[in-house]
Amino acid sequence: MSASIPGQLRVEVTRLRWRRAVLLLLVAAVVLPALLLAGTAWGSRPMTEAEVDALLADRYAQREVTRCERRPEAYLEIGTDDPGPCRELIAGWYGGRQPLSVQNELGDGVLAASTLVLLLLVLAGTTFVGHDWNTGSMSNQLLFEPRRGRVWATKAATLVLVAGLLGTAVLAAYWSGLLGLAASRDLPVPDGVVRDGFEQVLRTGALGAAAALAGYALTMLFRSTVATVGVLFALAVASGALLGIVGQSSARWTPPLNVLAVVQDGASYYDESSVPPECFAGQGGPECDGERTISATDGGLYLGTGLLVVVVASVVSFRRRDVP
Repeated sequence: MSASIPGQLRVEVTRLRWRRAVLLLLVAAVVLPALLLAGTAWGSRPMTEAEVDALLADRYAQREVTRCERRPEAYLEIGTDDPGPCRELIAGWYGGRQPLSVQNELGDGVLAASTLVLLLLVLAGTTFVGHDWNTGSMSNQLLFEPRRGRVWATKAATLVLVAGLLGTAVLAAYWSGLLGLAASRDLPVPDGVVRDGFEQVLRTGALGAAAALAGYALTMLFRSTVATVGVLFALAVASGALLGIVGQSSARWTPPLNVLAVVQDGASYYDESSVPPECFAGQGGPECDGERTISATDGGLYLGTGLLVVVVASVVSFRRRDVP
């Protein structure tokens, strides 16, 4: 007799906890961003006065410090009019450590942490169900719950829930750690940056859930973790090859750029095909700007459409094909 949906969810959560490879991937999704945050904290630690004085001994450096102190708004982050950080900033230009910039970290450290988390969640999704196919336990599970659609959906819901919560929690902790680090060093945070950071965390958390679902759906379709990893690798290589053969105009349709658009609420690329021919003859104008932008909505629609196709194919295949 089949169990209720809540009961099946509990079974799948327990099954996930007993998958050592999956647990290692989830632990890595926590540990690696933590190490990245620690590296950022160490690499941006304030310089001592002796270090700053040694770097600013050059007369050109001293001239830059004077200019910065006169017009701090031209050197420091927007909304900052305190010339205090000028010495450390200019010292960073001349070989010292750059002070922590929370705003810049959204496109650097937070993006790197997001990339790590997304990759690990994809691997967790494919590894979780790949074990069932490799060991042949899928057929045993169908003896207790013969409704294949429910089995597919229960496993998917478990992964989406775990991946979404874990990804959001890890990245929220990373962003909060950066904000706490800036506060402990009395570094200014521009207006709106805190909100932008947490919005980026939420978008990436949702993308992490979708990434785990994509890895799971592909593995249910191919019935092999190796095949899924191979397809994902081929997709990444094909994206680069497409750019090399067709040019930057094809960037709009590459998965990495659309993922970046969702994570960062927009991504820019250069589309040479949209530039009129006369622009290449030296007759410039506003219409000669070939830079285009993909919004987070457009990127989400692109990725969502691809995910929907994979999910439908996976469900249909699982319901109709024989299970060994």
